[in-house]
Amino acid sequence: MGEIKIGRMVLGSCQTNCYFLYRTGDSRVLVADPADQGAAIFDTLKKNGFCVEGILLTHGHFDHIWGCEELRKRANEDAAERGAEPVLVYACEAERALLGDAVKNVSKMAGRPCTLEADVYVKDGEEIAVAGMTCRVIATPGHTAGGCCYYFEEAGFLLCGDTIFLESVGRTDFPTGSMGTLIRSIKEKIFTLPEETKLYPGHGDGTTVGHEKSYNPFCV
Repeated sequence: MGEIKIGRMVLGSCQTNCYFLYRTGDSRVLVADPADQGAAIFDTLKKNGFCVEGILLTHGHFDHIWGCEELRKRANEDAAERGAEPVLVYACEAERALLGDAVKNVSKMAGRPCTLEADVYVKDGEEIAVAGMTCRVIATPGHTAGGCCYYFEEAGFLLCGDTIFLESVGRTDFPTGSMGTLIRSIKEKIFTLPEETKLYPGHGDGTTVGHEKSYNPFCV
């Protein structure tokens, strides 16, 4: 079984990180936070020999979901042609209301209203197995009420969305945000992971748990 690899596309007006994960030697791929241009995401992956088998959402803000519906549509058309299982979108259960409200997910204010219904709503601690990979859901409310991270323990990394960034944290002034809740999530959920755990955030460059515990001014 090949090791888990991670790639990144930076998309949209907010320069959002859309990640894709796969095992070496395997054409199956898992996409996280399809920020925009869902058809282009699909075409790029297909051109490089990948077949999308699942979509993970860390939270429901517009700049993380604008490309989701088109990606899901194209991926499911492809899956049907190949006789594969349907491609499902996963999100934290507590994010259902925000995904379904163009005001709460800020897409209306951004000028392109968008709502979305995930196929599977997951809970804290639940495991997801897709495309030959397994991750654990870690609920990290604060940036939004239903924000979550996906921990790939085998590979030693965490997809952390907008919960934590390199020496910074996610904003909490949008609907359902709470700075106090966010800091608790970071300290009680993320900072309990091994210090060498790589953090892949929704914007900007990656970091590690150890670095943030030492240098993140919001979490001292």
